[in-house]
Amino acid sequence: MEEMDHHFMLEALEEARKAARIDEVPIGAVVVLDGKIVGRGHNRRETLQQADAHAEILAIREACETIGSWRLDGCTLYVTLEPCPMCAGAAIQSRVKRLVYGAKDNKNGAHVSGINVFAGEFNHEVQVEGGLLGEDSRRLLLDFFKALRSSRDKV
Repeated sequence: MEEMDHHFMLEALEEARKAARIDEVPIGAVVVLDGKIVGRGHNRRETLQQADAHAEILAIREACETIGSWRLDGCTLYVTLEPCPMCAGAAIQSRVKRLVYGAKDNKNGAHVSGINVFAGEFNHEVQVEGGLLGEDSRRLLLDFFKALRSSRDKV
């Protein structure tokens, strides 16, 4: 991974912080094409009351609108947490070239933690790399859930 990957993962982490500020689970994503961000997203399931309002889905939707196509050929998706099966499927279906994530998701991960959706025999293969700024992503999630438990204990 290169310096640009680090830069764009920092952008995804900023999206995750946006989610935390609105009391959403802090997961963020950006879609990059030719060195430019074409889509951003952060978790908004609670805000929108939509099961599919994951950071990756929202970033992919915005990228499709920006590019004017559902095919995200040549794009890299950066996300702070290992994608769930739904988001892994969205990356495959949108033809993302690469997916770079931070922390592993031991409960819902669809790359190395649970099942490996990306290993399926589909008509498109996504290059997947994990662990970039993984500790930063993990810490953001741990701090969020610690604060959430603490606030619930006070009630």
